[in-house]
Amino acid sequence: MLTPGQDFREVAEGFRWSVPRLYNIGTDVCDRWAAADPGRVALIEVADNGYGAEQRTTFGQLKDLSDRFANVLAGLGLARTVEGAAGDRVAILLSQRLETAVAHIAAFKGGHVSLPLFTLFGPEALLHRLRDSGARVLVTDRASLPLIAGIRGELPALEHVFLVDGLADVPPMPGLHDFHAELAAASPDFTPVVTRAEDPAVIIYTSGTTGNPKGALHAHRVLLGHLPGVEISHDFLPAPGDLFWTPADWAWIGGLFDVLLPALHHGIPVVACRFSKFSATAAHDLIQRFGVRNAFLPPTAMKLMKADPASRDWALKMRSVASGGETLGTELLDWGRKALGVTINEFYGQTECNMIVSSCGALEPPVPGIMGRPVPGHRVAVIGPAGEVLPDDQEGAIAVLAPDPVMFLGYWNNPKATEEKFVTGPDGRWLVTGDRGVRRPDGRLRFVGRDDDVISSGGYRIGPAEIEDCLLGHPAVQMAGVVGQPDPVRGEIVAAFITLAAGHAPSDDLRASIADHVRKRLAAYEFPRAIYFIDDMPVTTTGKIIRARLRETFSKGGTA
Repeated sequence: MLTPGQDFREVAEGFRWSVPRLYNIGTDVCDRWAAADPGRVALIEVADNGYGAEQRTTFGQLKDLSDRFANVLAGLGLARTVEGAAGDRVAILLSQRLETAVAHIAAFKGGHVSLPLFTLFGPEALLHRLRDSGARVLVTDRASLPLIAGIRGELPALEHVFLVDGLADVPPMPGLHDFHAELAAASPDFTPVVTRAEDPAVIIYTSGTTGNPKGALHAHRVLLGHLPGVEISHDFLPAPGDLFWTPADWAWIGGLFDVLLPALHHGIPVVACRFSKFSATAAHDLIQRFGVRNAFLPPTAMKLMKADPASRDWALKMRSVASGGETLGTELLDWGRKALGVTINEFYGQTECNMIVSSCGALEPPVPGIMGRPVPGHRVAVIGPAGEVLPDDQEGAIAVLAPDPVMFLGYWNNPKATEEKFVTGPDGRWLVTGDRGVRRPDGRLRFVGRDDDVISSGGYRIGPAEIEDCLLGHPAVQMAGVVGQPDPVRGEIVAAFITLAAGHAPSDDLRASIADHVRKRLAAYEFPRAIYFIDDMPVTTTGKIIRARLRETFSKGGTA
């Protein structure tokens, strides 16, 4: 745990990694608390988009259920991780619910590798991940079963499918099991497999915008590597009365390793509620009903909450809110203080190496447009092409020095892509994030954009994030994505794609008003010379704007 201090420097100087040689995520987040305080609440599962009945699960119950499923998996003859060689993969295609946590924890304790999958994936996305990983077991529900049935013939490695909501009236399928019936018949006595901190534990596929997603293979130590970033982005977690929730699915690193597992590590209850359709009202009501104190809110969720006129009258009193994926600006920070009662802390990372930069309102006020400082324990720098650390105020590649406890082991079955992720310089081997940034003289880092997101216009290099934040300050703008549009004179011009807030309709006058809004607030070369109104903004499942999709408009020779 981090020790609070007067400033970032004091906190960083007082921190040292303590990663044991032997470590297992499952025993850490479950068995440790079950032994110390079995009646302590671990999960609060809520039905019907947050308005229905709740089910509370204690750490003692979580241990019993995960031990039973670990025994079920052992009975299938699954291979266990041995001396760094990955054990068999257990895929989990479920949203936020008790069985999701049980399946992950059981896989960890059994020495297998868990594979989180998003319930909104289509058949091609599922086929790629299940086939590439070679998963032998899948835990899912009846809603997803038709998709699996449609691709099962192309998945020779997949032998067993467990349904968490029963088999009544389900068409027969080879290797189909009733999850809860199997648990009821299994022994509650299980001795967890002894794993090293370096042993493989989980594969999380990247949400890349080009090419097939790659599976980032992480070791058990990845949870310990996350803890400093989670703790500092939540103003020194844990505190008495803390209670966590996120609208982000637990299939992603932001939901699984930024919320669920760190919270359980600290003995903090987690509210499990995945809305079928996110709304500001439902989020507000859930936070208020359960007294949620801590939340990870992806940028898209916050923008939707802010766009709801009712949020101007919210008076929630949360303790901490963290966000990552897009740079926060003045508009969202101001809204957070008024509506949520907190200063939102921005953090930065990626699937391969997460939670490595963060702001912390408990230590210093945020600077709009600046994502924060390197989290204690991680060396993050802006480097040049040869791996050299660049001077302050010079743009370069954001990179993390290896080794690092939160850093991935490599891409599953893709050593070439793994090697391409690193560059060696005078100070050592750096993982290059693929993002551009600048280190300020005060040590904070400013995100400029993805390598392919930076706009080059008339000799200026322009990052889209600042413009997008400014656009959100216009009352007609609900969401905004900014990219470079090819231009014969300037090379590129700034183009803005806008989804409008309720009550506003596209018009030339509105285009002029939006452009003028930016022109008056940012540099003259940054205002959008082209504005396109669209009904739906393309975003990843973690809430990041897919700017590559917006740029495709121009590559096809059209406008919008």
